[in-house]
Amino acid sequence: MVALGIVDALTREVESVGIFRPLIKGGDSPDQILSTLVHQPVVHEEYDEAYGVTYDDVRADADAALSTIVERYNGVAERYDAMVILGSDFTDNLGAQELQFNARVAANLNAPVALAVSARNRTPDEVTQLARSTVDLLGKHHASTIAIIPTRTPEGDQGPYIHAITTAFPDAVVGTLPANRVLAAPTLGAQVQAIGARQIAGRTDALTQESQSVLVAAMTLPNVLGRLEPESTVIAPGDRTELIPGIILAQRSGAFPPLTGLVLTGGYDVPETMTKLIANIPQDLPIFVTDLGTFTAAEKLFGLEGTMTSSDRKTELGRRLFSENVDADALLAAMRVDRAGIRTPLMFEYQLSEMARQDKRRIVLPESGDDRILEAAAAVLRRGTAEIILLGDQTEVKSRALALGLSLEGAEIVSMEDPDLVERFAAEYATLRAKKGVTLEQARAKMTDPSYFGTMMVHLGLADGMVSGAVNTTANTIIPSLEFVKTKPGVSVVSGSFLMCMADRVDVYADCAVNPDPSAEQLADIAISSAATAVAFGIEPRVAMLSYSTGTSGKGADVDKVREATEIVKQRAPELKVEGPIQFDAAVDPTVGSKKMPGSEVAGRATVFIFPDLNTGNNTYKAVQRSAGALAVGPVLQGLNKPVNDLSRGALVDDIVNTIAITAIQAQQ
Repeated sequence: MVALGIVDALTREVESVGIFRPLIKGGDSPDQILSTLVHQPVVHEEYDEAYGVTYDDVRADADAALSTIVERYNGVAERYDAMVILGSDFTDNLGAQELQFNARVAANLNAPVALAVSARNRTPDEVTQLARSTVDLLGKHHASTIAIIPTRTPEGDQGPYIHAITTAFPDAVVGTLPANRVLAAPTLGAQVQAIGARQIAGRTDALTQESQSVLVAAMTLPNVLGRLEPESTVIAPGDRTELIPGIILAQRSGAFPPLTGLVLTGGYDVPETMTKLIANIPQDLPIFVTDLGTFTAAEKLFGLEGTMTSSDRKTELGRRLFSENVDADALLAAMRVDRAGIRTPLMFEYQLSEMARQDKRRIVLPESGDDRILEAAAAVLRRGTAEIILLGDQTEVKSRALALGLSLEGAEIVSMEDPDLVERFAAEYATLRAKKGVTLEQARAKMTDPSYFGTMMVHLGLADGMVSGAVNTTANTIIPSLEFVKTKPGVSVVSGSFLMCMADRVDVYADCAVNPDPSAEQLADIAISSAATAVAFGIEPRVAMLSYSTGTSGKGADVDKVREATEIVKQRAPELKVEGPIQFDAAVDPTVGSKKMPGSEVAGRATVFIFPDLNTGNNTYKAVQRSAGALAVGPVLQGLNKPVNDLSRGALVDDIVNTIAITAIQAQQ
C-alpha cells in the first residue's frame, strides 16, 4: 500500500512512473505485489522488465546479483520521469542478509528509502526501536531514509505511533497506515479452498468478494439474525437446514446486512425438499457444503488472512488510506521530485480524486435503477472521493448491488416514499413556486420525479450536490435547478463547460451543452463562470473569446457580439486575462498567436475557450475529443447556487465517477 500510494503521489506530479522490484521469489507464480503495481493504469511497463533477480540468485552470488539488478534497473529507468523501487518482502530464508542486501540495492540505485514498519502486535516504543535499528543499518550501507511509515497501527489510535517516530526521527516524513478489516479480509474463494467446500447454490461469480468476518450459527434463527454483520461468512451445521430459508429470506429482505456466503458443515446431504426450495427461491447468496466439522472449519477460517492486493476494492482502499494518513507533498519534497510542467489526463483524474477527498461532500444520485450508477457509487465509496446518497427502495438497491457483486457500505439509501420527506419537500416547492400558481398537491406530484426530489435535497442542504442524466434528459436534470436552486448572484445564465484533458494540459471549453445562441451579456457570463471553473480545478484562466476573426479585422453581427462580450468581461472582471474576438488557431498556437496578436497574454496560451454558440462549441469539443484523443470531462454545469451536474445517457462508469468528483469539488467552493 505504501508503494501504491507513492505511485499515485508521483502520478500527480510527473508524466510517467516506472516500477522496479530488485528481488522476487521466482518460480512459476508472478510476484503478486509487483503484478498489481505494473497493471495500474498509470504504469506502462511489462512485468518481465520490472524485476531484477530471485532469492536463488542472491544466495548463489550476491555481488553478481547486485550487478544484474543495477543493469536491469538502468535499462528501465531511463524511460520514466520517476521510479518506484519495492524492497523485498522478507518471506524467504536469507535472514539478516536480506536487509543488508536491500540497503546495498538502495545505495547503488541512489534511491532514498521510505521505510514501512509493521506495528501489528507492537507498541509505539517497539516500532521505534525496530525503525532505529533498521535506519542505522541502512545508513551503514550509505542508504538514506526519508520517511518512516508504521503500518497496521490500531485504527483510531495512530497518534502515539506518530509521536514516538517523529520524536526519534525529527527530519523524516512520518505517516501511518492503520489496520483495516477489509484489507486483511480473505476472499470467499480463499475460504472455500481452505476448507475444501463445494458450491450448491447462489451466485457463481462471488469467489473474489471479501469476507470481513466469520459467524458460527449454532443458535436459533432469531439469535443468528441479530448477530449478522456486513460481508460475513456464516458457518452452520449441515443438519440445521431450517436456518437456510431464514438466512436467504433475511438477505432478500434487505433489512439485514449483506452476507458473503453460507457454509454448511459436516458433509451432510441437503434434503431433496430443501434443495427444491433453494432452487425455486430467487436468491444470490452463495451456499457451500464442506465435509469438515463446524469447529474445524471455523478454526481454519478464523485464522485465514487475505492479501492486500487481491481486489480492486482493496487497491482503492489502500490508496485512500495512504492519502488520508501520509503527507504526500512532504514525501515528494523529501524525494526532491521536480514538478512536471505538463498535466496528463491520468494526472488530472488523480488530482480530481485527491481534491475531492480533502473535504468530502454528500452527493445524491437519483438514478439508482441504473447499474452504471451503482458501479460508480461503489467505486467512489472505495476511493473515499465523496459520501453517496442513493434514491430508491432500500431492498431493491441492496439486492441489485449484491447481484452485481458491489459493496455499497457507507452509502445512504433514501426512499422517495418517505412521507416526512415528501411533505417537507412538497411544502417547500409549493412555497417557492407559489407565484407560478403551484398547489401543494401539484408539488407532491413533482416530488415523485427523482430529479426534483434529489434537487430539493440539495436545495435544503441534505446533500451538497447532485449528479443525474444517465437515464434522464439534460432538460429534466437542469429544469428543477433553474426553478428553485437558481443562479449565483450576478450570473444570468447556466452554462455547461467541458474539462478537456489533452496529452499535456487541461483546458476549459464552454458553452458546449446548454445555450444555443447566447447574447453578448450571456456570453460574458459564460466566460466569467468558465474562468471560475478553471480556478476551481487548478487551471490558470486565460480566456479566449472565439470568433471567425481575430482582433479588429472582422465585421458582422456574429463577430460584433463576441467583441461586445469581451468588453463586458473586461468591465465586470478586470483582473481576468481575456482576449477577443480571436480565432482558435491564434488562441492555441504560440507562433500564430504572436503574429496575429503580438504582446497578448492570452494569444497562443489560452486555457479557457468560449465559443460563440452551442453549435460551434458542441461540435468542436467532440471533434477534439475524437480526433486528438482528448479526455472530455463534463459537462460541468456553471452558474448555479449549488452544484448539479448532468451526465450523458451514454456515460461510462468512469465518466460518472469523474463527474461525482467534480461535483464534490464544486461543493467545496
